[in-house]
Amino acid sequence: MRTLALSDEILMKVDKAARYIGGEVNSVMKDKNDVDIRFAMCFPDVYEIGMSNLGMMILYNMFNEREDVWCERVFSPWMDLDKIMREEHIPLFALESQEPVKEFDFLGITLGYEMCYTNVLQVLDLSHVSLLAKDRKEDDPIVIGGGACAYNPEPIAEFFDMFYIGEGETVYDALFDAYKANKAAGGSRADFLSAASQIPGIYVPSLYNVTYKEDGTIASFTPAKEGVPEKVCKQLITDVTKDYRAIKAPVVPFIKATQDRVTLEIQRGCIRGCRFCQAGMIYRPTRERNVEDLKASAREMLQNTGHEEISLSSLSSSDYSQLKELVNFLIEEFHGKAVNISLPSLRIDAFALDVMSKVQDVKKSSLTFAPEAGSQRLRDVINKGLTEEVILHGAGEAFKGGWNQVKLYFMLGLPTETEEDMKEIAHLAEKVARRYYEIPKDQRHGKCQITASSSFFVPKPFTPFQWAPMCKAEEYMRRAHLVNDEFKEQLNRKSLKYNWHDAEVTVLEGIMARGDRKISKAIEEAYRLGCLFDSWTESFHNELWMQAFENTGVDIDFYNLRERGEDELFPWDFIDIGVTRKFLRREWDRAMEEKVTPNCRMQC
Repeated sequence: MRTLALSDEILMKVDKAARYIGGEVNSVMKDKNDVDIRFAMCFPDVYEIGMSNLGMMILYNMFNEREDVWCERVFSPWMDLDKIMREEHIPLFALESQEPVKEFDFLGITLGYEMCYTNVLQVLDLSHVSLLAKDRKEDDPIVIGGGACAYNPEPIAEFFDMFYIGEGETVYDALFDAYKANKAAGGSRADFLSAASQIPGIYVPSLYNVTYKEDGTIASFTPAKEGVPEKVCKQLITDVTKDYRAIKAPVVPFIKATQDRVTLEIQRGCIRGCRFCQAGMIYRPTRERNVEDLKASAREMLQNTGHEEISLSSLSSSDYSQLKELVNFLIEEFHGKAVNISLPSLRIDAFALDVMSKVQDVKKSSLTFAPEAGSQRLRDVINKGLTEEVILHGAGEAFKGGWNQVKLYFMLGLPTETEEDMKEIAHLAEKVARRYYEIPKDQRHGKCQITASSSFFVPKPFTPFQWAPMCKAEEYMRRAHLVNDEFKEQLNRKSLKYNWHDAEVTVLEGIMARGDRKISKAIEEAYRLGCLFDSWTESFHNELWMQAFENTGVDIDFYNLRERGEDELFPWDFIDIGVTRKFLRREWDRAMEEKVTPNCRMQC
């Protein structure tokens, strides 16, 4: 009989108690005495966010298919429970068994975004596991990180025993087998880490030494002992038809998750080469899933969950060659069953009108497009491959199809950006609104609403812009206000809305994205000062972060404001993602020349 880790008294005190009790439909229960490995799969944010993460759910499903492994889920307790757990010395626990994380063999942490790093420390701290890998004891779980932020693991390298670089389907079986073999042979924790470093895609930070030059840049990054590979190669499945581990029965949350729907991953990678986009580079090459497999998966997942929405997931859904066939199937198959079809990541130039109108028949919602830059010049710099003519034509087709709400996403602070480029954001939004009012009045669907949003540019590792400088928070805000003022000058301003991201958070994302091992002491200090849930506006405290950098002597400007030298050794250069540094530098040079590079289908 399973006993809940939290008493009824505590559950009555905290917000959304269903976050902590487990037992949901399709969650996996096993007997811990029947398995050799217990794996705590953690997303370091609240339950609703973590339960929306597709990568985590794929691994949960895949690990539990092994009879010798029991994978359970762990999330960050929200602030109310965090306080109670500390006061009452309750250790962090996994949802399925409700048992302490410290009793598990592995603690796997998904690193989806930089602002979760203090939550990683919260998870370790509440689990009663030492924050620093070097201080861990033989019976502590092996702490392994993966996900998008693992492509520059250095700012948090001190806190992890190892990282997995790549897609989870390829190497975990070998890692589990090595763990069992080491255990059977009576090997130590250090023996296992040494053996794991020989598995492709596994990076063990303690087995590498870093030295620095006087100017603070990296002088060398080398294996600490013989036999440890100099490069860690990204792992990926090449055949997504044969090797894809489809989820048949996703766990159904008790409370509404952020993505409260079935997610159908239709392809991996992206044919586009947007120069700011890390995902487009690290998840190369593009691999499409078989359309018949997707149809079967859609049927099965909707049947096993009772969800009323299915989302087609990929970096650029409209580049999936069988999109029309798949969408038509979904519309016909679920006609009259009140199943909504969500199509994120669509390109305005490839959205077929017949597909749009059919999806709209099910449920009207706003359409989202991402021009990223207001001017054609800057779109060429970032290699967006979109012209204003195509954007306006696509918007016009959408309006004719019955839409009257459009969201436009832009970025401020891109390399070479001028004031004219910034103002063009308002001008482009105005042209989109004007396009709506060109439709005869009797054919319009009410008043149109164009919402433009700006995030601020962060140069990410493994992109052509990894050499680029950032701006200070004040400069980002100046640019946002300049754009906002321009919006107020537009003829159709009542149909336009403009908002922007938090500039202070962006500055921190920048230092975390491109930082080295020296950053870890600032992250630990920020956590000690009380930073937690930094991606949540209501709990983000920039003044505490600034204090942490000051206390530890970490210079933000060194990491953010300078253009990196062409030959500078980056903290992430030991990772081989399959895209060469030479190619990325060539793309940087083409950006400075405002030259467009054709997408992979046109010319690879």
